[in-house]
Amino acid sequence: MFDSHSVASKLTKDVGSRIRDLREGLRLSQEAFADKAGLHRTYIGSLERGERNPSIETLDRVANALSVPLKDLLPEVKHG
Repeated sequence: MFDSHSVASKLTKDVGSRIRDLREGLRLSQEAFADKAGLHRTYIGSLERGERNPSIETLDRVANALSVPLKDLLPEVKHG
């Protein structure tokens, strides 16, 4: 059976992990990255831990701050 809640939860965690990996690859602290993205440092921490479900607009700000296309933040999702 398809459980949309668990898929969404996994997706949120996967996106957060991807953001963290990209940020660390740029050797940016959470604070420096938050400043660059125009977001609060605690919000970035919550995103990276998968505790927040960001809007498309927020993901776009994050992608721009990381200098990557938005699609690079999203893991491939397979259903079924």
